[in-house]
Amino acid sequence: MTAKLLQCMVWLSLITACQSKQSAPTNGETKNKTTERKPKEPENLQIKRYDNPTSSILRGVAIPKGKKTFLTSGLVAPLLDSTAAKTNAHKRRGDTYTQSIHTLQRIEKILQEAGLEMKDVVYLRVYIAPDAQNSQEPDFDAWFKAYNKFFNNAQNPTKVARTTLGVYRLARPDILVEIEAVAIYPE
Repeated sequence: MTAKLLQCMVWLSLITACQSKQSAPTNGETKNKTTERKPKEPENLQIKRYDNPTSSILRGVAIPKGKKTFLTSGLVAPLLDSTAAKTNAHKRRGDTYTQSIHTLQRIEKILQEAGLEMKDVVYLRVYIAPDAQNSQEPDFDAWFKAYNKFFNNAQNPTKVARTTLGVYRLARPDILVEIEAVAIYPE
C-alpha cells in the first residue's frame, strides 16, 4: 500500500469512530428513531408586520418558516407609443406617475395569475430613474402618490415593507420606474 492510501484509510476509520461515538446511546439507553431531532415546527404561522402608524410603509415584516413565497421580476410599464423615440420616456411609456401606476397594474395582474392579491404583497423594491421633465431628478413624489392608489388606502389597507432607490438610469432611457414585489400565499 502506498503511504497516501494508508493515511486515507486511517483518517476514514477515525471519522467513522467519531461518528459512531456521537450517535451511540448513553447510560444504557437504546437508540430510538422517534427521539431523533426533528425540525422545530414554527410557533406562529402568521405573518408579523412591524408597523409605523405615521408612515405609509412598514418598518419590517417577519415571514414564518414554511410560508410559500411569490416573487416577481423587476417589472416596468408597457409601451404606450412604440413609435415614439426611445429617449422620449413620457410619450413612449408615460411620466413617473403613469409608469408607476401601469407597473403596479402589471404586478396586480401577475399576482392574480398566481392566485394572489395586492394585499398579499409584503415587500416592494422600487427603482426610480431621473426624469428629464423633473430637472433630471427621480420623481419620488409621483411614485409615492401611485403607491397610495394600491396600498394603505380604504380598498387595500395593507402596508408593505419597501425600499425606494433613485438610480442613475434603468435598462432603457424610456424606463423611469422598475418594481420588484414579494408576496406571501395566505393560509
